[in-house]
Formats: sequence, C-alpha cells, structure tokens
Amino acid sequence: MEQKIYVAGMTCSEDEQKTAAAVSAVAGVKKCTVNFEKAQVFVEYDENTADIEKTIRDAISSCGFDVLG
Repeated sequence: MEQKIYVAGMTCSEDEQKTAAAVSAVAGVKKCTVNFEKAQVFVEYDENTADIEKTIRDAISSCGFDVLG
C-alpha cells in the first residue's frame, strides 16, 4: 500500500534524512521518500505488517514533527 502523509515542522534536508531513517526502520516499510519543501512523507508499506496510524505516524512524531494527515 502507498500513502502520502503531510508533516509540519521539517525545515531542511537533515530533517528529511532523520524522518526517512525513522520511517524506513519500521517493520513492513518498503520505501520512504521525504520532501521537507512540500511537507510530505511518501511511504510504501505492507499493510499486514506496518500500521499507518500507529507505527509509521509514531516514527514521524518521534523525530519531533507534527503529522497533519
């Protein structure tokens, strides 16, 4: 499954790297692309393994950013 998540608070490429690393570390995530300028995280994941509402959004929040939707 693929999902685009909007995020507030990212300001630079370091934020992109930190967020991509955290999301990619979630079990079941196949691919993660982050764009701080568009305030977006695009994630491809196995919905049987990774839970978008809990594990993936929690990974983004753990980086200090607000998940908008």
